[in-house]
Amino acid sequence: MLSLAVAALAAGVLCWPAGICRGRLTGLRRSEARARVAAACGRWATRRCGLVLVGLTAGVGALLAGPGGGLAAAMVTGTVVVRRRAGRDCRTAATAATGLSDALGILVAELRAGAHPGDAITAAAETQGDGSPNVGTDVVRALSAVAAAARLGGDVPAVLRSVGPAPLRAWLGRLADAWSLADRYGIPLADLLDAVRSDTEHRVRFAAEVQARLAGPRATAAVLAGLPLLGLALGQAVGAAPLRVLCQTVVGQVLLVIGTAATCVGVLWSARLVSGAVPA
Repeated sequence: MLSLAVAALAAGVLCWPAGICRGRLTGLRRSEARARVAAACGRWATRRCGLVLVGLTAGVGALLAGPGGGLAAAMVTGTVVVRRRAGRDCRTAATAATGLSDALGILVAELRAGAHPGDAITAAAETQGDGSPNVGTDVVRALSAVAAAARLGGDVPAVLRSVGPAPLRAWLGRLADAWSLADRYGIPLADLLDAVRSDTEHRVRFAAEVQARLAGPRATAAVLAGLPLLGLALGQAVGAAPLRVLCQTVVGQVLLVIGTAATCVGVLWSARLVSGAVPA
């Protein structure tokens, strides 16, 4: 009887699908590596496009207004690129947080229905994948990696802290803390994730309200940044010829660079002050 049991155990070991498991793990690593490479290429392309735009405007400015004009054009273009990128990152973070909140609602419902955490995360990721691509792409990638870790018995909190793009890191970090509490103290995971979902919704809603109330200060900063151009136009209209002084004299070139630098620094500083009022 013992020999039959040993023979059955040996047959089971021989039939163990180790190759399939290794193939699945290799596929997961490859898909994660491809996602990281694609994200890095996207960031590099965006950065390179900004540098090319700065170089082109600097060349045009140098042709029209001399070396000082080229440097001033480069500073203005760089400031515009930085501000546009910051605004896009802010919108991306808000969109990703909204998508994550919706996914957490589905995850909590699945967990309370008795589903395995890996299956519940997969269901949440699939639901986000069926929605708007702009909302669910980053969330789907992050949740897919977490679902794979949950099925394989990996360290889910560590995966949550390492996956996902930068706009999602803070939100996924809160989710990782909740998961760690559930593993350490035996608190129901659904209740903790529901609390994270509620907190995420509150933060997103409050941030949207603050952004709406900051429209006035932003408009004021934009008007103040455009006042030097209005002064140049008025001076040109009354015959003072400020453009000739700025473009054709050494002192004018120096003043053009200093004035442009001061304006760009003021724009960036005011944007930093305004963005500091928005909660993370």
